[in-house]
Amino acid sequence: MPGSESNLVSLHEDVTNVTSDLSEMKISDEKGSVEKRTMTLIEKNGYHDSVYINAAKIFQSIRTEKCKEGILVRYGDDSASPMMTFKDEYSQYVSHELAFSALKYQDLLEEILLDSCVYPCQSIPDELTSLLVVMLYDLQDRKFQAREICDEEESVPEVRKIEHYLNSFRTKLAAALARWRVKHDALSIEYILPETIRKQEQRASALPLCVWINTLKISLEDLFSDLKKKGFTRVESVSDFDRYTYCVDQHCYDVLFFPSSLKEELLNLDLFADCKLLLQDKSRSLAVHSAQALLNAGDDVIVAHVGSHLTIAHISALTIHSMSRIFVCGVKSSAKADELRNLFSHMGCKNIHLLHEDFTEIGLTDLRIQEAKVILLLPQCSALGVGNPIDFILNEHRDAGLLRDLFRGSVSEDKLSIMAERQLNELMHAMKFNEVQAIVYCTCSIYPEENELVVKKALEFGVEENQVQPYRIIPPVFSTSSNSEPSTETFFKMEPSEVSSGCFLAVLAREKDSPENVSVQDILARAAAKGLLDGIVVEKSKEKEKKQKVTQRTQHRHITGSGTEPKTSEFLRYRTVSKAEVCVSKAVSTKQQKNVNRTKGYIQLKKSVSPVSGSALPKVLKHTSHLSPAGKAYERQTSARKARAQKERLVLKPVEIVLPPVITPYGISQRNKPKPSNCFHGWTGAKGWAGRMFPPPV
Repeated sequence: MPGSESNLVSLHEDVTNVTSDLSEMKISDEKGSVEKRTMTLIEKNGYHDSVYINAAKIFQSIRTEKCKEGILVRYGDDSASPMMTFKDEYSQYVSHELAFSALKYQDLLEEILLDSCVYPCQSIPDELTSLLVVMLYDLQDRKFQAREICDEEESVPEVRKIEHYLNSFRTKLAAALARWRVKHDALSIEYILPETIRKQEQRASALPLCVWINTLKISLEDLFSDLKKKGFTRVESVSDFDRYTYCVDQHCYDVLFFPSSLKEELLNLDLFADCKLLLQDKSRSLAVHSAQALLNAGDDVIVAHVGSHLTIAHISALTIHSMSRIFVCGVKSSAKADELRNLFSHMGCKNIHLLHEDFTEIGLTDLRIQEAKVILLLPQCSALGVGNPIDFILNEHRDAGLLRDLFRGSVSEDKLSIMAERQLNELMHAMKFNEVQAIVYCTCSIYPEENELVVKKALEFGVEENQVQPYRIIPPVFSTSSNSEPSTETFFKMEPSEVSSGCFLAVLAREKDSPENVSVQDILARAAAKGLLDGIVVEKSKEKEKKQKVTQRTQHRHITGSGTEPKTSEFLRYRTVSKAEVCVSKAVSTKQQKNVNRTKGYIQLKKSVSPVSGSALPKVLKHTSHLSPAGKAYERQTSARKARAQKERLVLKPVEIVLPPVITPYGISQRNKPKPSNCFHGWTGAKGWAGRMFPPPV
């Protein structure tokens, strides 16, 4: 059996050595990216001392705690929040990565320490146990080879002490690992991970790099030209990737994807150093484009959480030409504010304003945000849908405890309930701003409790409390320049996959009621909610409403047989009657008005420009005996006058018209026959005429 163990160890070392050689060939082939890097990692030769210290502090805060009966390896007190100082961004990244690796293999590492009798040790206190576990993982990852120490590196006494102790037991530690592999029939330690964790790591390793273009620094055309000069080829989609290629996202026109194998090389390009390309998850770009599509010129935006400075810079770049301002809530310290201002200045952002208060502390009548029309709400969530958790933690300034939840693959019910309640409160607070017209709500969670249920509960409460236009859910519109088809789904969702991380997006907009569907009471209630009305005005409005209903019933009675009477004819009839009363004597006017009232059943008003038309005459005159020659001549004159009046509109002026003698219709007695009038004062240019004295009916 010892011989088989030795052979298995030898075989495993050969395999890993070949894999290491292939990895080194791959890295050296990437246009000398290894030589250009200024990072703290020494390939398979360990890290700087500061990385181990920071990784041990992170692991201490996220490690799996066991019951007291099963505790064999004791750790120090982790009640105090660890204070960490990182040399650069890459040091911060590898510190979290090393701590996460130690968390995943915590049971195995503890078993190796116990089986090799390396632990317990009187010379190593419990406070350094986390450092011991972290450095043991790195030692086995280097195949128990000694670390190469640079002369320029600043040494840390605790790290050197643990390193010396582990090196003195390298043979025992390697033998303990070999026995464990034989026991579990595993070629490598990755086989002990749960299936969900292995799939998540496979997705993370294959996930394309998502970057967005900072149009404050470079235009899209210039960037594409620069990438072409650097040897990159544009393809249609991620499935067409082949080495130095990239593609444009289907939803956001300024978002690009690159193969994951080019990460180290891309980060060393001048495009990243000059903040022309910025690495960030696509979910944040979707939220930013959704908010930008809802803005009009001059509309301001409220960003409810500081989160990632990249998200704030992205929306600033999209709104810089629309004179919009970006208000960011929750910048507590002046040091943080100065740091953000320096970052935004380096990126070219000029329309960002930092607020000290948290979002829920902002007053509804705060004068600073009265022009804000859109709220971008990216609350803290479980984030179990993210593809690369370490990048997400660093970009969003999240707690490293997220790594523990990701390792478990779930979030406790208590923690989920607390987060959902906080998200609901923030969304309901956003709905209380009367001037705000839309809210963009986005999470990286896979739980409905943080997504659909939060939005639906907020809408239910909003209908009961808000008296302005209520909110409704609308499909998100990401960009007018994108190639994507308009979404018909109420919510936008992306499931975690090898192509993208998971996210949830909802857009809430105020209802835009048409005037026909809005009652007077609704308008008054909304105006009163905005503080525009008081009780007296409301009462007056109700009286006006009653008067309008009476007026509408009166107007309905004057509808003719051919349809509703035009408003213009009604206006001109009023003008004609009033002018006629001035020109004619009171007696004649009274008599004419009586006659008109008696014969209004025979009169049908039409749209015409001639003062005399066939349609304006009584119907009895049309169907009686023929007119005299003088009457026919008059008809021809009026027809010609009608044609001329249609070509040009004349100003209303009084004229004198000589009318032919009126023939008495059949059935009218001579005693009731009125005397013909030789003079009539009318108005030219009107669509109809009134005031003529018609013979009364029998």
